[in-house]
Amino acid sequence: MIDIDKLTACLLAAGLTEWPGALTPLIRERLSPDAHGDFSRWQHVVGAIDPVATQPDELKELLLALSPWRKGPFDVGGIHIDSEWRSDLKWQRLESAIAPLAGRQVLDVGSGNGYYALQMRKAGASVVIGVDPTLLYVMQFLAVNTFENDDGVFVLPVRLDELPLPAKAFDTVFSMGVLYHQRAPIDHLRQLRQVLRPDGQLVLETIYVPGEESYACTPENRYARMRNVWLLPTIAELTTWLKRSGYRDIEMIDRSVTTIDEQRSTEWMTFESLAEALDPDDPTRTVEGWPAPHRLILSARSP
Repeated sequence: MIDIDKLTACLLAAGLTEWPGALTPLIRERLSPDAHGDFSRWQHVVGAIDPVATQPDELKELLLALSPWRKGPFDVGGIHIDSEWRSDLKWQRLESAIAPLAGRQVLDVGSGNGYYALQMRKAGASVVIGVDPTLLYVMQFLAVNTFENDDGVFVLPVRLDELPLPAKAFDTVFSMGVLYHQRAPIDHLRQLRQVLRPDGQLVLETIYVPGEESYACTPENRYARMRNVWLLPTIAELTTWLKRSGYRDIEMIDRSVTTIDEQRSTEWMTFESLAEALDPDDPTRTVEGWPAPHRLILSARSP
């Protein structure tokens, strides 16, 4: 599982001296059969993967046993994991528009299975710490990293608000696809600022609603069939949130409308996806009548 000694060495080298003592008990508690009924099965799957000895057919069956794969794609030991999200498209939209990651310490909040965290390392980041409370995603990352064998990137089964704050140790912090799941989005933005070094960069990706005025909407029940969507701001409102949270130099990196080419069901994620969340008679609207997912990527700087 997670090598605590290597993680500790990595955190200490990054100047995060309080993190090992605070996070190690949480990690051990959550990487255990008591944390999830499927943990033992997932643990067996990850433990059965041998980068040298596992044959392709067996490897595919093992990796499929960790479904659903939401982020990707991955090429692992000759197996192509065609995830629900074409996360590579989002990465292409932002990678050349942010501060170069070479030599930077990076925190990836809501990391999922570590797809973006691994891209950050390939872009030259000295260390990448991902945090995500969904245990299956952590297990997926461990399976992939069996092949990557990278000791400079970790995905930890913890939430942002469980990290010892303030830390002010990271040059770049990513929060992608997280903000609209927060009941208190401004608190989330302020917590992100607490882990950034002075003049550090926040890369924020989220859903917004079209409109020139400054306001936010709260779905009464679901948005695009998701229950855990709380606030959808206009760009003007989101900019106000960032300013009120202490950020400066707020810049637009990208705006896009998510399509069924970028988010869809596959062999690796067989449940309903974006196509089923859109109105079949008007794909510019969700089945609940909201605007279809408009996404933006913003950059902002800490003071």
